[in-house]
Amino acid sequence: MSTTTTTTAISGAGLSIDKEESTETRIRRLISEHPVIIFSRSSCCMCHVMKKLLATIGVHPTVIELDDHEIASLPLPPARDSLSSRNPAPAVFIGGTCVGGLESLVALHLSGNLVPKLVEVGALWELWSGV
Repeated sequence: MSTTTTTTAISGAGLSIDKEESTETRIRRLISEHPVIIFSRSSCCMCHVMKKLLATIGVHPTVIELDDHEIASLPLPPARDSLSSRNPAPAVFIGGTCVGGLESLVALHLSGNLVPKLVEVGALWELWSGV
C-alpha cells in the first residue's frame, strides 16, 4: 500500500520535499529551517488572520498546508487545553518553538513579547528608536 502526502507551500522559498522522509521528520525539518512557519489546513481563516498580524509587524512567514492525516504529526505546545489539542492547526512556530494557534499568537503580541521574540530569531530587524 502506497501513501502519498501533499505538503504544499503557500508562501516562502527554498522548500525541499524528500519523498522518503516521514511526515514527522519533514515537519521537524521545516520548523528548524524557517524562523517563522505556520502549518495550516487549506482555506483556514485563522491562518489568514495570523499571516495578516505578522505582515502588519513586518514578518512574512512560510506557510505550509497539511492534509488532515499530516496535521496529527504537528508537535503541540507544552500547555494546551482540551479544545485546542483536538485541533492543532493552524500552528505557528517561531524560532523552532511552537507558539500555538491564533489565540496564543495574539496573546503574545498583546503582552508585548511577540516583536522581541521575532527579533531574537532574526525574522524581524530591531527597529531603531530615535529621540
